[in-house]
Amino acid sequence: MTTPVRHRAVAHLLGILALLVGLTACAGSDDRHVTVMVPWTAQDEFGAFYSVVKDFEHDTGIQIDVQVTRALTQQLDAAVTADAPPDLAVLPSPAAIARYAPGDLEPLDARTADSGAYLEPFRSLARVDDVTYAVPVKIDVKSLVWYDTTTTDRPRTRSTDALDRYARDGRLGWCLGLASGPTSGWPGADWIADIVLADAGPDVYAGWAAGRLPWTTAAVERAWSRWGDLVGAGTLGKASDEGFTEATRSMAEAKPACRLAHGARSALAAAVQKEPRFDFAGPADRAPLEVSGDFIGMFTDDNPAARTFVHYLSGARAQQKWVDAEGSAAFSARTRGIVYRNEARRRVAALLSPASGHPLCFGAADTMSPDTAAAFYRAVLDYADGGADVPKLMDRLQRVQSSLGAQQVRQDDICSDPG
Repeated sequence: MTTPVRHRAVAHLLGILALLVGLTACAGSDDRHVTVMVPWTAQDEFGAFYSVVKDFEHDTGIQIDVQVTRALTQQLDAAVTADAPPDLAVLPSPAAIARYAPGDLEPLDARTADSGAYLEPFRSLARVDDVTYAVPVKIDVKSLVWYDTTTTDRPRTRSTDALDRYARDGRLGWCLGLASGPTSGWPGADWIADIVLADAGPDVYAGWAAGRLPWTTAAVERAWSRWGDLVGAGTLGKASDEGFTEATRSMAEAKPACRLAHGARSALAAAVQKEPRFDFAGPADRAPLEVSGDFIGMFTDDNPAARTFVHYLSGARAQQKWVDAEGSAAFSARTRGIVYRNEARRRVAALLSPASGHPLCFGAADTMSPDTAAAFYRAVLDYADGGADVPKLMDRLQRVQSSLGAQQVRQDDICSDPG
């Protein structure tokens, strides 16, 4: 298990991460210490969070002891089972909130979590049985297609039909990598879900994501085939061995083999942080969007400093600091009070606005049980490798899902207008 380490000021973020991995001094949980488990190991993601931590420590004198781990779900499960959880932990999906609440997660009162300040569906997905158990600390839009404006003409929209014609006519390849450590396959899962959402609409999408419609539903099977046709056999065949970060770096380096990339801005930070060179093709008017988010939840009930930190993280000041941090690609779930300081980010944020007219639907894999999501990712890799046809993959995924019982995330909470 990762051991909490007290961060000191250091010259570089890599030094901070080295301390986290290499030292083993434990910090006790008391009214001046808060332990928090986070999954952010990349420099930009962790650096943005750490800038908020430093401000909080300066303002309050409370020490934040951070546990950094790429295997957050496994580490948190082990800590909870051993009755030694951190005070706080980042929950990377609504399924994780539903997994721990009620029971392991502590309810958050109105002062700790101002739930009325957040966009839907993030507000509803942080609640179980009308009780708030988590706060969204950063969010993003998955339904975007990024391109380099210096080498590539702007795609009209991100619809599958439009992109298929665009990529084929322009001989433009996709920057696609599916390898991503223990969650390899997720970039393809996000893309397949986005096709289901774009082609079949929010009702079918939410029914499938909540486990109410089977994997063998025609719209789901068709999305896999459409994804394969869109990307092309050559790109798909090598994608399972190529890292996601490395693939997006190819676009950042203007390599001619690929000119387009699908996904959230935060996931593509290695490429798009060089704005304004990079831009995105968005949705048609009022088309639904696939979104994602990280939440924070409380696992101890005897540390008031932890509640203070949650309240701070969800406030406009900390959210603005997080958005503004060097290298940050975060967006805020707050409905007002956040300013985005470049044009592309303002346009992404506008898609999330209640005035946009775009229904927001949480990423399908993030609403599924961890085992079902893992099977989804594995199936993506098998499909990319050419080892199974779509009907067989869907039968396999349906058997996995059926063996795990009903899903925990409510279908009605998965998609909503953002107001």
